[in-house]
Amino acid sequence: MASSSTLFVLLAIFVASANAATFRVTNRCGYTVWPAATPVGGGRQLNSGDTWTFTVPAGTNGGRVWGRTGCSFNGNSGRCSSGDCGGALSCTLSGQPPLTLAEFTIGNGQDFYDISVIDGFNVPLSFSCSNGPNLVCRADRCPDAYLFPSDNSKNHACNGNNNGYQVTFCP
Repeated sequence: MASSSTLFVLLAIFVASANAATFRVTNRCGYTVWPAATPVGGGRQLNSGDTWTFTVPAGTNGGRVWGRTGCSFNGNSGRCSSGDCGGALSCTLSGQPPLTLAEFTIGNGQDFYDISVIDGFNVPLSFSCSNGPNLVCRADRCPDAYLFPSDNSKNHACNGNNNGYQVTFCP
């Protein structure tokens, strides 16, 4: 029989994972994109047609996913012509402009998400949750994206109990 401390740990893991969000990032561009995700996920190479899946825990505030282009890496360090995050393959800080951002907050029952081009535009993308509108940004100044910081009409809610997210480069 399991001890009470083991049962408590298992229950805590179950509760935390019950509100976690799964992100699927797909590259439909005709070129390689190096997506990055903070504060979880890191970064990786995503060839045309590839998909990257990762989980974001409930309670994550200020999360971002963006595409980096023109990258060259040797192991875990290198450089990107757009969206670079200090030369790291696995990003722990935000990328350098220009970058098209998919931004999110994963709550406990209510999530929020948006696209931002406040820091410029570098890769077309779409961003959606399983029960909210699909946001699309194919060019600079796209109507679905934040264009300036106080443009709060571009923030969308998603029911946190059904939270699968899709980010697609070159939709």
